[in-house]
Amino acid sequence: LMLFLTWNVMYLIDKLLIFLVSPLGTALFIGLLACLLGFGQRKRLALTFGFTAWAWLLIWSLPMTSDSFHNWVSRDYPAISISNVEPADAIVVLGGGLSPADRINPESDLNQAADRMVMAAKLFHAGKAQKIWLSGGRHPNFLTSEAQAMADFLLLLGVPKTAISLEELSRNTRENAKFTIDQLEAAGVKKAILVTSALHMRRALGNFTNQTIMLIPMATDYGVRMQASIWQNFIPSTEALDRSSQAFKETAAWLLHKAMRML
Repeated sequence: LMLFLTWNVMYLIDKLLIFLVSPLGTALFIGLLACLLGFGQRKRLALTFGFTAWAWLLIWSLPMTSDSFHNWVSRDYPAISISNVEPADAIVVLGGGLSPADRINPESDLNQAADRMVMAAKLFHAGKAQKIWLSGGRHPNFLTSEAQAMADFLLLLGVPKTAISLEELSRNTRENAKFTIDQLEAAGVKKAILVTSALHMRRALGNFTNQTIMLIPMATDYGVRMQASIWQNFIPSTEALDRSSQAFKETAAWLLHKAMRML
Protein backbone atom coordinates (compact mmCIF):
# COMPACT_ATOMS: atom_id res chain seq x y z
CA LEU A 1 0.00 0.00 0.00
CA MET A 2 2.78 2.43 0.91
CA LEU A 3 4.56 1.70 -2.39
CA PHE A 4 1.31 2.31 -4.27
CA LEU A 5 0.70 5.62 -2.48
CA THR A 6 4.31 6.77 -2.97
CA TRP A 7 4.22 5.95 -6.67
CA ASN A 8 0.91 7.76 -7.18
CA VAL A 9 1.87 10.85 -5.17
CA MET A 10 5.13 11.20 -7.11
CA TYR A 11 3.29 10.50 -10.36
CA LEU A 12 0.70 13.20 -9.62
CA ILE A 13 3.33 15.78 -8.64
CA ASP A 14 5.34 15.03 -11.77
CA LYS A 15 2.26 15.30 -14.00
CA LEU A 16 1.16 18.51 -12.29
CA LEU A 17 4.52 20.18 -12.80
CA ILE A 18 4.62 19.08 -16.44
CA PHE A 19 1.11 20.42 -16.91
CA LEU A 20 1.94 23.80 -15.36
CA VAL A 21 4.93 24.41 -17.69
CA SER A 22 2.94 23.37 -20.74
CA PRO A 23 1.24 26.05 -22.88
CA LEU A 24 -2.19 24.68 -21.93
CA GLY A 25 -1.39 24.69 -18.22
CA THR A 26 0.06 28.20 -18.35
CA ALA A 27 -2.92 29.50 -20.33
CA LEU A 28 -5.41 27.96 -17.89
CA PHE A 29 -3.51 29.41 -14.93
CA ILE A 30 -3.47 32.90 -16.46
CA GLY A 31 -7.13 32.48 -17.38
CA LEU A 32 -7.92 31.60 -13.76
CA LEU A 33 -6.16 34.79 -12.64
CA ALA A 34 -8.25 36.70 -15.16
CA CYS A 35 -11.45 35.27 -13.66
CA LEU A 36 -10.37 36.11 -10.12
CA LEU A 37 -9.47 39.65 -11.15
CA GLY A 38 -12.85 39.98 -12.86
CA PHE A 39 -14.67 38.91 -9.71
CA GLY A 40 -12.56 41.46 -7.84
CA GLN A 41 -13.76 44.27 -10.10
CA ARG A 42 -10.35 44.63 -11.74
CA LYS A 43 -11.96 44.35 -15.15
CA ARG A 44 -9.27 46.05 -17.23
CA LEU A 45 -6.51 43.91 -15.74
CA ALA A 46 -8.74 40.84 -16.03
CA LEU A 47 -9.25 41.57 -19.73
CA THR A 48 -5.50 41.89 -20.21
CA PHE A 49 -4.85 38.56 -18.51
CA GLY A 50 -7.68 36.89 -20.41
CA PHE A 51 -6.36 38.07 -23.77
CA THR A 52 -2.83 36.99 -22.80
CA ALA A 53 -4.05 33.48 -21.97
CA TRP A 54 -5.92 33.25 -25.29
CA ALA A 55 -2.96 34.56 -27.32
CA TRP A 56 -0.47 32.25 -25.56
CA LEU A 57 -2.62 29.22 -26.28
CA LEU A 58 -3.13 30.29 -29.90
CA ILE A 59 0.59 30.79 -30.54
CA TRP A 60 1.58 27.33 -29.37
CA SER A 61 -1.35 25.68 -31.15
CA LEU A 62 -0.03 26.80 -34.53
CA PRO A 63 1.99 24.13 -36.39
CA MET A 64 4.36 26.85 -37.60
CA THR A 65 5.32 27.85 -34.04
CA SER A 66 5.11 24.40 -32.53
CA ASP A 67 7.22 22.69 -35.18
CA SER A 68 9.86 25.42 -35.10
CA PHE A 69 10.29 25.10 -31.33
CA HIS A 70 10.20 21.29 -31.50
CA ASN A 71 12.94 21.29 -34.16
CA TRP A 72 15.02 23.80 -32.19
CA VAL A 73 15.00 21.64 -29.04
CA SER A 74 16.11 18.54 -30.99
CA ARG A 75 18.41 20.40 -33.42
CA ASP A 76 21.64 18.76 -32.22
CA TYR A 77 20.49 15.24 -33.06
CA PRO A 78 19.53 14.98 -36.74
CA ALA A 79 18.57 11.66 -38.28
CA ILE A 80 21.53 9.54 -39.40
CA SER A 81 21.75 6.34 -41.40
CA ILE A 82 22.16 3.11 -39.44
CA SER A 83 25.07 2.22 -41.72
CA ASN A 84 26.96 5.23 -40.33
CA VAL A 85 26.56 4.19 -36.68
CA GLU A 86 29.68 2.83 -34.98
CA PRO A 87 29.46 -0.74 -33.63
CA ALA A 88 29.21 -0.89 -29.85
CA ASP A 89 29.04 -3.35 -26.97
CA ALA A 90 25.36 -2.67 -26.28
CA ILE A 91 22.24 -0.77 -27.27
CA VAL A 92 20.41 1.11 -24.52
CA VAL A 93 16.73 1.91 -25.04
CA LEU A 94 14.91 4.28 -22.69
CA GLY A 95 11.29 3.74 -21.71
CA GLY A 96 8.48 5.97 -22.88
CA GLY A 97 7.45 4.19 -26.06
CA LEU A 98 4.56 2.20 -24.62
CA SER A 99 2.25 1.65 -21.68
CA PRO A 100 2.41 -1.89 -20.24
CA ALA A 101 -0.72 -4.00 -19.84
CA ASP A 102 -2.90 -3.26 -16.83
CA ARG A 103 -6.02 -4.72 -15.25
CA ILE A 104 -8.25 -3.06 -17.84
CA ASN A 105 -6.08 -3.40 -20.94
CA PRO A 106 -4.55 -6.88 -21.36
CA GLU A 107 -2.11 -5.73 -24.05
CA SER A 108 0.64 -3.12 -24.04
CA ASP A 109 -0.25 0.09 -25.86
CA LEU A 110 2.32 1.59 -28.22
CA ASN A 111 2.52 5.35 -28.47
CA GLN A 112 4.21 7.83 -30.81
CA ALA A 113 7.63 7.17 -29.21
CA ALA A 114 7.55 3.46 -30.08
CA ASP A 115 10.12 4.22 -32.80
CA ARG A 116 12.71 3.75 -30.03
CA MET A 117 12.12 0.01 -29.93
CA VAL A 118 11.91 -0.30 -33.70
CA MET A 119 15.25 1.51 -34.01
CA ALA A 120 16.84 -0.79 -31.43
CA ALA A 121 15.70 -3.84 -33.42
CA LYS A 122 17.08 -2.34 -36.63
CA LEU A 123 20.44 -1.65 -34.98
CA PHE A 124 20.58 -5.16 -33.58
CA HIS A 125 19.75 -6.81 -36.89
CA ALA A 126 22.34 -4.58 -38.60
CA GLY A 127 24.97 -6.06 -36.29
CA LYS A 128 25.72 -2.80 -34.46
CA ALA A 129 25.63 -4.58 -31.05
CA GLN A 130 24.74 -8.01 -29.72
CA LYS A 131 23.06 -6.91 -26.48
CA ILE A 132 20.10 -4.61 -25.83
CA TRP A 133 19.43 -3.01 -22.44
CA LEU A 134 15.84 -1.90 -21.87
CA SER A 135 15.28 0.65 -19.11
CA GLY A 136 11.90 1.26 -17.47
CA GLY A 137 10.37 0.43 -14.10
CA ARG A 138 6.96 -0.79 -13.03
CA HIS A 139 4.09 1.39 -11.88
CA PRO A 140 1.81 -0.43 -9.41
CA ASN A 141 -1.08 -0.13 -11.88
CA PHE A 142 0.84 -2.08 -14.55
CA LEU A 143 1.04 -5.87 -14.76
CA THR A 144 4.70 -5.79 -15.85
CA SER A 145 7.58 -3.35 -15.88
CA GLU A 146 7.97 -1.10 -18.87
CA ALA A 147 11.26 -2.83 -19.65
CA GLN A 148 9.53 -6.22 -19.79
CA ALA A 149 6.79 -4.84 -22.04
CA MET A 150 9.46 -3.47 -24.38
CA ALA A 151 11.21 -6.84 -24.35
CA ASP A 152 7.98 -8.58 -25.39
CA PHE A 153 7.69 -6.20 -28.33
CA LEU A 154 11.31 -6.71 -29.37
CA LEU A 155 10.75 -10.46 -29.39
CA LEU A 156 8.04 -9.87 -32.01
CA LEU A 157 10.62 -7.94 -34.03
CA GLY A 158 12.94 -10.93 -34.11
CA VAL A 159 15.35 -10.02 -31.31
CA PRO A 160 16.26 -13.19 -29.33
CA LYS A 161 15.53 -13.27 -25.61
CA THR A 162 19.18 -14.05 -24.86
CA ALA A 163 20.19 -10.67 -26.33
CA ILE A 164 17.93 -8.66 -24.02
CA SER A 165 18.73 -7.35 -20.53
CA LEU A 166 16.26 -5.47 -18.35
CA GLU A 167 16.57 -2.54 -15.96
CA GLU A 168 13.26 -2.54 -14.10
CA LEU A 169 13.71 -0.13 -11.17
CA SER A 170 13.79 3.31 -12.78
CA ARG A 171 10.90 5.78 -12.64
CA ASN A 172 12.34 8.67 -14.64
CA THR A 173 15.23 9.62 -16.93
CA ARG A 174 17.63 10.27 -14.06
CA GLU A 175 17.02 6.81 -12.66
CA ASN A 176 17.15 5.29 -16.18
CA ALA A 177 20.70 6.56 -16.34
CA LYS A 178 21.80 5.67 -12.82
CA PHE A 179 20.54 2.08 -12.75
CA THR A 180 21.41 1.27 -16.36
CA ILE A 181 24.97 2.56 -16.03
CA ASP A 182 25.43 0.36 -12.95
CA GLN A 183 24.38 -2.67 -14.97
CA LEU A 184 26.51 -1.73 -17.99
CA GLU A 185 29.61 -1.28 -15.85
CA ALA A 186 29.01 -4.61 -14.12
CA ALA A 187 28.78 -6.27 -17.54
CA GLY A 188 32.02 -4.65 -18.72
CA VAL A 189 30.36 -2.50 -21.39
CA LYS A 190 32.67 0.27 -22.63
CA LYS A 191 30.65 1.66 -25.53
CA ALA A 192 26.87 1.83 -25.90
CA ILE A 193 24.42 3.21 -28.43
CA LEU A 194 21.78 5.31 -26.65
CA VAL A 195 18.37 5.19 -28.34
CA THR A 196 15.60 7.61 -27.45
CA SER A 197 13.44 10.26 -29.07
CA ALA A 198 15.25 13.19 -30.69
CA LEU A 199 13.42 15.60 -28.41
CA HIS A 200 14.54 13.63 -25.34
CA MET A 201 18.15 13.00 -26.36
CA ARG A 202 19.76 16.14 -24.94
CA ARG A 203 18.32 15.55 -21.48
CA ALA A 204 19.04 11.83 -21.63
CA LEU A 205 22.70 12.35 -22.52
CA GLY A 206 23.02 14.87 -19.70
CA ASN A 207 21.87 12.25 -17.23
CA PHE A 208 23.95 9.46 -18.79
CA THR A 209 27.22 11.38 -18.66
CA ASN A 210 29.76 8.84 -17.44
CA GLN A 211 33.52 8.72 -17.88
CA THR A 212 33.75 4.93 -18.07
CA ILE A 213 31.18 4.38 -20.83
CA MET A 214 31.27 6.00 -24.27
CA LEU A 215 27.76 6.83 -25.50
CA ILE A 216 26.77 7.06 -29.15
CA PRO A 217 23.49 9.00 -29.51
CA MET A 218 21.02 7.48 -31.96
CA ALA A 219 17.96 9.68 -32.02
CA THR A 220 14.65 8.59 -33.49
CA ASP A 221 10.96 9.52 -33.25
CA TYR A 222 11.12 12.87 -35.05
CA GLY A 223 7.67 14.19 -34.24
CA VAL A 224 7.55 16.96 -36.83
CA ARG A 225 6.27 16.16 -40.31
CA MET A 226 5.85 18.40 -43.34
CA GLN A 227 2.33 19.82 -43.62
CA ALA A 228 0.31 18.82 -46.69
CA SER A 229 0.08 22.48 -47.69
CA ILE A 230 1.63 25.74 -46.50
CA TRP A 231 -1.62 27.24 -45.24
CA GLN A 232 -2.04 24.37 -42.73
CA ASN A 233 0.91 25.81 -40.79
CA PHE A 234 -1.37 28.65 -39.71
CA ILE A 235 -4.36 26.61 -38.53
CA PRO A 236 -4.38 25.77 -34.80
CA SER A 237 -4.50 22.09 -33.94
CA THR A 238 -4.41 19.87 -30.87
CA GLU A 239 -1.50 17.94 -32.42
CA ALA A 240 0.58 21.13 -32.64
CA LEU A 241 -0.30 22.02 -29.05
CA ASP A 242 0.82 18.54 -27.94
CA ARG A 243 4.17 18.93 -29.74
CA SER A 244 4.65 22.30 -28.07
CA SER A 245 3.92 20.75 -24.67
CA GLN A 246 6.49 18.01 -25.25
CA ALA A 247 9.13 20.57 -26.22
CA PHE A 248 8.34 22.72 -23.16
CA LYS A 249 8.55 19.66 -20.91
CA GLU A 250 11.94 18.61 -22.24
CA THR A 251 13.34 22.14 -22.07
CA ALA A 252 12.15 22.66 -18.49
CA ALA A 253 13.49 19.27 -17.38
CA TRP A 254 16.84 19.88 -19.07
CA LEU A 255 17.21 23.31 -17.43
CA LEU A 256 16.31 21.81 -14.04
CA HIS A 257 18.93 19.08 -14.52
CA LYS A 258 21.58 21.66 -15.38
CA ALA A 259 20.67 23.79 -12.37
CA MET A 260 20.89 20.81 -10.02
CA ARG A 261 24.33 19.87 -11.38
CA MET A 262 25.56 23.41 -10.71
CA LEU A 263 24.52 23.29 -7.03
